[in-house]
Amino acid sequence: MSWAAKRRFFILLILGAAVAAFLAVVSIATLYKTPSCTDNIQNQGEAGIDCGGPCPYLCTALEQPPTVLFTQALANGVGRIDAVALVENKNIDAAAQNVPYRLTLYGLDRSLLGDITGTLDLPPGATVPVYIPNAVVGPGFSKEGLGSQTVANAFLDIAPSAPKWFTMAPNSLIVPTVSNTTLAGTVQAPRIEAVLTNPGFTTLTNVQATVIVKDANGNVIGASRTVVPAIPAQGQTTAIFTWNYAFPGTPVSIEVVPAIQLPSPP
Repeated sequence: MSWAAKRRFFILLILGAAVAAFLAVVSIATLYKTPSCTDNIQNQGEAGIDCGGPCPYLCTALEQPPTVLFTQALANGVGRIDAVALVENKNIDAAAQNVPYRLTLYGLDRSLLGDITGTLDLPPGATVPVYIPNAVVGPGFSKEGLGSQTVANAFLDIAPSAPKWFTMAPNSLIVPTVSNTTLAGTVQAPRIEAVLTNPGFTTLTNVQATVIVKDANGNVIGASRTVVPAIPAQGQTTAIFTWNYAFPGTPVSIEVVPAIQLPSPP
């Protein structure tokens, strides 16, 4: 090969290398994506896909799934069925927001009478009530079989993979305390009052509270929910629950559970 040919070869080789380097830089800049907690790829030291490691959300496999302790349908006046359930989060250091659930109600013939979906928050180590008024509405429905349709079974289901768990210490939340729970009113129009105390230094607003009433056998015979507009800092407010019908049994146990407001995950 002549000296001129060698020179042209080296010039073309240098130009080719420069073009290849340029194309590589452009390709990397165009195609490469910085690892994140929302890229659906297990990278950057994550324990799973977009969970664990540097990501705020924990891997579901490392946490206990929520447990539905019970689901109960309740006759609330003529032609109306309410539903109440209690869900336990056994994880004392993890919380989940907007967890989807499905409530289904079936008749004696296994026919589907109600199918309702919703979401709930699961604070760390907490037991959370789910109260659904008017789960089934119609003049033919009755829990006790007084109408043409009877609600025989009620189920609340949460998929184990549904919660997106994130780390949270229980003592980081402001939890209203409940005291002085009293049953008043009349047999035909019961009334329950409870004092909610805010231990924090900021006012709590629009606090939901649910009451669950049980008889001597532990059967749920009544439930309701109310919204307390505000509980002042270091102050108290009375939550009031009323019914316009008699309980189907004698109230023995009354539990008032205020909802715990979760902050957004980090």
